Amino acid sequence: MRRFLVGDVHGQFEALMLLMEKINLQSDDQVYFLGDLIDRGSRSAEVVEWVKVNQFPCIKGNHEIMCLDAYSSPSSTVIWQGWLVNGGARTLQSYGEAGMSEEHLEWMWNLPLYIDLGDIWLVHAGVNPLLPLEEQSSTEFCWIREEFHSSTVRYFNDKTIVTGHTITFTFAGVQPGQVVRGTGWIDIDTGAYHPKSGWLTALDIDAWVVHQTNAFSKEYRCLPLAEVAVSYQATKSGEFW
Repeated sequence: MRRFLVGDVHGQFEALMLLMEKINLQSDDQVYFLGDLIDRGSRSAEVVEWVKVNQFPCIKGNHEIMCLDAYSSPSSTVIWQGWLVNGGARTLQSYGEAGMSEEHLEWMWNLPLYIDLGDIWLVHAGVNPLLPLEEQSSTEFCWIREEFHSSTVRYFNDKTIVTGHTITFTFAGVQPGQVVRGTGWIDIDTGAYHPKSGWLTALDIDAWVVHQTNAFSKEYRCLPLAEVAVSYQATKSGEFW
């Protein structure tokens, strides 16, 4: 049995299928998704259906939150426009004239905000390092960035936090396709939809091996985490070196 964590797919169905083919997914393998299955890419409906039908665990990302907020506020132009301009328009196109199905919306509603695997803790964006877990909400779990990344203290003593949300090449000095390791956390959102990158990442958390396919070039690569990861350490000013 292997355990794979998959970063933000963002509607890149072909890249996801190629990734699953290349890792030679077996029936007893466990696959976990870190949220943001939808938006930006052209095949969000197929991504959601595939993850749902295969009953792979998935957590909510900020793009699922935006989608659900829009459908919960049918008369709010502001909320709808906020989702549509952030990739929601492409998601709706993937569903066709009928729009998102009630089945898919209900499935998204029931996604957890985090998953605890014992040694590994999955969350989309991170945690507020100053708050106990029970006082945090989707605002922290799905949206946080700088406060989490700049912390110099591990949040869990016995768990590594694995996230998506922040594309890794947006950290200074990180190249497209590299992942980022911080104080007690690893970020594996390598920008599958972004023209600067295209890499979709699956991390084998038992062998510590990174599998990646590229949504644009269709390239596949498999490398030890140590060869792909860039370690960052926050300074007191909140910047990185």
